[in-house]
Amino acid sequence: MTVSEMFGSMVFNDEVMKERLPEDVYKSLQNTIQNGKHLDLSLANVVASAMKDWAIEKGATHYTHWFQPMTGITAEKHDSFISPKDNSTVIMEFKGKELVRGEPDASSFPSGGLRATFEARGYTAWDPTSYAFIKGKTLCIPTAFCSYGGEALDKKTPLLRSMEVLGKAAIKIVHLFGNEDVTQVRTTVGPEQEYFLIDKDLYYKRPDLVYTGRTLFGAMPPKGQELDDHYFGSIKPRVKAYMLELDEELWKLGVFAKTEHNEVAPSQHELAPVFTTTNLATDHNQLTMELMQRVAKKHGFVCLLHEKPFDGVNGSGKHNNWSLSTNTGVNLLEPGETPSENAQFLLFLCAVIKAVDEYQDLLRISVASAGNDHRLGANEAPPAVVSMFLGDELSAVLDALEKDEKYTGKEKEQMRVGVHILPKFPKDTTDRNRTSPFAFTGNKFEFRMLGSSASIADTNTVINTAVTQVLNEFYEILSVAEDFNSALHNLIRETVRCHKRILFNGNGYDDRWLEEAEKRGLSNLKSTPDAIEHLIDEKNVKLFVQNKVFSEKEIKARFDIMLENYTKVINIEALTMIDMAKKSIIPAVAKYTRKLAEGITLKNGLGIDALYETKVASKLSALNSEAYEITERLEKEVYEANLEKNVVKNARLHEERVLSTMNALRMVVDEMETLTAKEYWPMPNYSELLFGVK
Repeated sequence: MTVSEMFGSMVFNDEVMKERLPEDVYKSLQNTIQNGKHLDLSLANVVASAMKDWAIEKGATHYTHWFQPMTGITAEKHDSFISPKDNSTVIMEFKGKELVRGEPDASSFPSGGLRATFEARGYTAWDPTSYAFIKGKTLCIPTAFCSYGGEALDKKTPLLRSMEVLGKAAIKIVHLFGNEDVTQVRTTVGPEQEYFLIDKDLYYKRPDLVYTGRTLFGAMPPKGQELDDHYFGSIKPRVKAYMLELDEELWKLGVFAKTEHNEVAPSQHELAPVFTTTNLATDHNQLTMELMQRVAKKHGFVCLLHEKPFDGVNGSGKHNNWSLSTNTGVNLLEPGETPSENAQFLLFLCAVIKAVDEYQDLLRISVASAGNDHRLGANEAPPAVVSMFLGDELSAVLDALEKDEKYTGKEKEQMRVGVHILPKFPKDTTDRNRTSPFAFTGNKFEFRMLGSSASIADTNTVINTAVTQVLNEFYEILSVAEDFNSALHNLIRETVRCHKRILFNGNGYDDRWLEEAEKRGLSNLKSTPDAIEHLIDEKNVKLFVQNKVFSEKEIKARFDIMLENYTKVINIEALTMIDMAKKSIIPAVAKYTRKLAEGITLKNGLGIDALYETKVASKLSALNSEAYEITERLEKEVYEANLEKNVVKNARLHEERVLSTMNALRMVVDEMETLTAKEYWPMPNYSELLFGVK
């Protein structure tokens, strides 16, 4: 089978629908997909029957409503197609009502109080804008997930809402420029995905990796990533075989997997897809993460998606490349060659600048997690301060506009938007800035702060909603202007003047930038609790409620869920450390210390110098005692922290006390590892984990 034949072969896509559905049903379904129109149940029955027949021909025996609860991963409950015909036979059946709606238990997923244990009813609703697909022997129907009362219990529903309101706001703006043929504006995303591959046998010998996804202990090996010899290096045959099968499995599901390479850290890699509609890109990224882990096991690997699985080398992120496109094929973030296109581009550019500046805290919140806290600000990720990179040329254009001065670039003309032409910007007009959280890269923005395991739904919901708010504000000004060009020019100039503090083209890792950012009034929300507390700020609640992306109740629920998740993650890590220290590490070091003591006795009896044994035994004994004392303290702090029922205070206790004690325990244990003979150390070390893939 060729790649073109393979691609989308397990997807009930437009080509399959056109082939299998009656023309009137196909047109009605397209009207539902394109315009959000209601699909009559009788037509849904026809779609369901065709979908079932196609799936059975592909070997499917079951179907599931595939949804994305607030756990950050996907969920599914499988039902077979069988329906009893009489006492001894069955028929294969799938009706429209089963396609469009399901009823999973809503009380066992995170709900932030939206659902109590005794309030179990929840609904999944078919999302026809995302194609159904077959995974294994199951037909997966992408759905939204809500409570009995209609509150969103998932990540997809708010994303769909944000895409809809942004589309409407953007259409109003492009119509002001005379582009009446535009009937749809959609956001597109291409999420680059980083990950680690380690040997499966070694993984199961590390309880910390099994329970938490990261190494809670581990001394650095003699060699790390300092030679930069892994980045873009030759891919090992075993890893290449994994990548090839992963590509094939993704292609069957219609995922646009395109680029793969070695990343900076040893055993770290990246997969990048082609851009697609944000809703579909979100589904595809969830499938990508799931298949990465499943295919890895077939090749004797475990795929790690934690943001910082190894201390001392780069962690893994996910670059969210975001843009806006019309149904006429125009990228609204692509600088044009005519005055009207220039003006339209600059207005949308300024809308993003203002949105990022005014809602920088929400962008930080959208990537906040216990895992990502270990990564942000290190040498593989941007700092926690949100800023934007535009490059020198585009920054000079905006500077000239703000000052009403001549642009000293290629055209050297007075910068009056809509009157004089803006130079065409090639995609590579500026350098790239790896330290910038939000960088313009020619015709899109690359948001680099996401962690590897995160759902991209949260970030894109925030970006979409914030830009929607600004576009609506711009429309209110421009739609009533007597002189459109003059009003447009003044609006862009004023936006640049008021929000240029968010623009920074320099080194985001430089401490001087953090000082400068503080002077500019930019927020530096270093930890997840620091960030999440701002989710319920009045301006943020107003943003989501006013644009009908979240209700106030839904926002408060997410506030609680995010803090609870942060606390639970650290709590699990702390308990894992305690278990490993008490049951494995401390006894192993004690055993080695006894062995050294026996060597001292033996050598002394023979009149042989025992300097090594004496010094190492003494040091290990002291360190082991210290490790035991810190472990006891950690147990106490975990217990006391969990007595606090207030979610904010509980999160703070875990951050300020539990996490700091965990770090202290790690320092002692890692030093003991460097002194303990390898055969006595109770788990695979960093050398084996990072360089063990042959």
